[in-house]
Amino acid sequence: MSARRVAVTGIGVVSALGNDAPSFWRSVSAGVTGIRPLRNLPAPLRFTCGAEAVEYDVSRHFSDKEASLLDRAAQFALVAAREAVHDAGIVFQPERSAVVTGCSVGGQNSMDEGFVDLYQKGLPRVNPLMIPRVMGNAGASHITMEMGITGPAYTVSTACASSSHAIGQACWMIRNGLADAALTGGHEAVFSWGFLKAWEAMRVVSPDTCRPFAKDRRGMILGEGGAMLVLEELEAARARGARVYAEIIGFGMSADAHHITQPSPEGAARAMLGALRDGGIAGEDVGYINAHGTGTPANDTTECRAIRLAFGAHADRLAVSSTKSMHGHALGAAGALEAVASILALHEGVLPPTANFTVRDPECDLDIITGSARPGSALVALSNSFAFGGLNAVLAFRKL
Repeated sequence: MSARRVAVTGIGVVSALGNDAPSFWRSVSAGVTGIRPLRNLPAPLRFTCGAEAVEYDVSRHFSDKEASLLDRAAQFALVAAREAVHDAGIVFQPERSAVVTGCSVGGQNSMDEGFVDLYQKGLPRVNPLMIPRVMGNAGASHITMEMGITGPAYTVSTACASSSHAIGQACWMIRNGLADAALTGGHEAVFSWGFLKAWEAMRVVSPDTCRPFAKDRRGMILGEGGAMLVLEELEAARARGARVYAEIIGFGMSADAHHITQPSPEGAARAMLGALRDGGIAGEDVGYINAHGTGTPANDTTECRAIRLAFGAHADRLAVSSTKSMHGHALGAAGALEAVASILALHEGVLPPTANFTVRDPECDLDIITGSARPGSALVALSNSFAFGGLNAVLAFRKL
């Protein structure tokens, strides 16, 4: 059987930029940032801002009983999945459909609450639902139960590359006939006190905001949310009259085998080249890259070097932006949010800007989109995800 083509037919989003995909895209395409002062901190931190989903209201989506089974991270997965399914107008064939999600740290809020009860309040036992709420696959499991999907289902946990790995593997499953459709993406809720203190200790979070590729960048900004895609075999999607946002054509992976936190340009370049090879496309076909672009000093210069290694002279003709400057770095959900931004950039013909940009860095010598969005005729886009531990995942999308 020849390889099948894979279409994106549904999109769902929960983020600091809104609780649905249209709200997310309006903000991303307008350069509106969701980075704000953090709420409800019990004590001061070295950083003061984050990209919280402040408009999210659990009571609009779940009963009290339902919410008792779901950490905030898993809630984001289900809400985004519901929107994506409704958007696609799909009826899943249970055994021929898959769920592949990415999640880096799982139910941090539930874990914090349980340990406060145990260590601070001295309670003899924790909530009996703590394990089902904490586990990283909770989102995937609840999606299968709600949607009645009985095919392959699992969660990928590769830090900041989690959901890009998940989307790529879901694509390959459909391409190779293991499934006909898939719900895939990522989800994360990081704003628990213990987890914030751990990030504070790393000294990589900006004290104010995220300025990817700017000379005066000072670090990343944490974000939260979820993004889900419906993927289908392209001909089946067309046969049922589905709207096709884009085709997912390539997926590349690599390991730096270099350092647990410091990135490697060679490893990142290998993942980009892998996505091009997998999609059977030339570097010259790519017009836009949604960069990993964390705003840390090490990442941004390394990523620019990696793009030059992968694309050579064509790197000067690539438009590049980092939407983390608006939705923050949502860890396991980051790749999925950025995949949505990349897909909609192609679909709408608008390339989103890098927000908060100030002064150009000579070491980030690419065509960084700043200020406002740019009209774009790009037919192919890459979405880069490079994780702690040196694990890299790159997705390639094509406009149809």
